[in-house]
Amino acid sequence: MATTKPGERKLQILQTLASMLEQPKGEKITTAALAARLDVSEAALYRHFASKAQMFEGLIEFIESTVFGLINQITAQQENGLLQVQAITGMLLNFAERNPGMTRVIIGDALVNEDPRLQLRMNQFVERVELAIKQAMRVAVSQGQAMEAEVATRANMITSLVMGRWHRFAKTGFQQNPSDNAQAQIQLMLV
Repeated sequence: MATTKPGERKLQILQTLASMLEQPKGEKITTAALAARLDVSEAALYRHFASKAQMFEGLIEFIESTVFGLINQITAQQENGLLQVQAITGMLLNFAERNPGMTRVIIGDALVNEDPRLQLRMNQFVERVELAIKQAMRVAVSQGQAMEAEVATRANMITSLVMGRWHRFAKTGFQQNPSDNAQAQIQLMLV
């Protein structure tokens, strides 16, 4: 019997949960189904996570750390505010394409009938994304590329476009890629 290193089983549980969320039909995931997929008992799951909500929190932490880490990289490497906005939105759409199960967490599909605080946390995630886009737009204002009066409106429109594309991706069974022709639409919002 192979032994797993500390933390490996926890990561394996989260990866399996994420892969189960990639199923287009989006059935409710139970701890029994997750345990069966991992070929362990439900009790084994609860040795690593106190609850199913804690498992989803692990996925949310991955989403937050990845997305905001990438946003920080973009803003550090790109000085042009409008190019920051384009890079951030492109990254958000590509993240969804590469992580369809996580997309269902972001839009809340996977959180229906789960602890309400999980949906609250994802709402805060979207607010932070919009704030990052606003900050990039303010850089564009300081560079004479945009008007201060339009910052909040444009950031909200772009965030709404990204959210709509995430929803469409999930609702089409991951057939309609979020990044398809997105840059042209974003470009129109920045003119």
